[in-house]
Amino acid sequence: MLSTLPRLTAMGQELELTDTSFGELESSLDLLGDGAAMRERMQAEGYLYLPGYLGREAVLEARQVILERLDGAGWLDTEYRVADGIAAPAGPVNARPELVHGNEPLQRLLYSEAGPMMQFYKEFLGGDVAHFDYTWMRALFPAKGTPPHCDIVYMSRGTTNLFTSWTPLGDVPYEVGGLMILERSHLHERLRNTYGRKDVDEYCTNRRDAVPDGDGGGGNITQGGWLSKDPIKLRQNLGGRWLSTEYSAGDLLVFTAYTVHASIDNHSNFIRLSSDSRYQLAAEPIDERWMGDDPIGRRNSYKRGRIC
Repeated sequence: MLSTLPRLTAMGQELELTDTSFGELESSLDLLGDGAAMRERMQAEGYLYLPGYLGREAVLEARQVILERLDGAGWLDTEYRVADGIAAPAGPVNARPELVHGNEPLQRLLYSEAGPMMQFYKEFLGGDVAHFDYTWMRALFPAKGTPPHCDIVYMSRGTTNLFTSWTPLGDVPYEVGGLMILERSHLHERLRNTYGRKDVDEYCTNRRDAVPDGDGGGGNITQGGWLSKDPIKLRQNLGGRWLSTEYSAGDLLVFTAYTVHASIDNHSNFIRLSSDSRYQLAAEPIDERWMGDDPIGRRNSYKRGRIC
């Protein structure tokens, strides 16, 4: 299988496509209906991949709303149909989260109590479910992808028993730049006890270069909160394989807050659309930065100084 893959890069670096460095995500559709078995696999592997689970038509409905907004902003190539999602020659690298606002099909897809997403989490978590109000929208234009990181450094002020749903909003073949996760990286104890204990909104008050605003930095964590910008060396240091697949509309990838993940660079002329949404047990504490009608996110009022 690996011999048939196109050339893949992440952060501009060519990925090693050998049996020991790269592999395919494995489906967990066979575990649906058995919450204990899903939790066991999540504990062992750090992810659950459910191809087709969300339903293709529901996803394409949400996708169409986003594409119409991109078209209205002049970010689609007018030589093609809006539904094709072809990037305009001078589009941005990553569109803004406002694409989520007022998108009723996307809200239903991600958060409807009767929908497959929330039904999955009720079964998987085994109790009442809460979700962040903030939805991360990704519109990745032809460019480098997202550097390797763990979600915990951005959302650690609640439970750590927190899970991300990465939802491709359309078909994402390899050359369009889908998500990849580092195999069993959530089990790496040294990583959990170092980088995994950091907070991107904390800065070092005892450092001369402390920055009490902005996106990371200030001595506590790298700017942006990234674990690394070298996915090749990171994999060699941590072990395991980068795992990905050619995604289709309707697929769902769920992973832990400690699972290292990144995205493959987009070498096509398509805009890769996806969303990140977060879920947990309702009975556990939740990170207030991402809650409310207008989630404050990582604004300066949530910055914390610390001695490093």
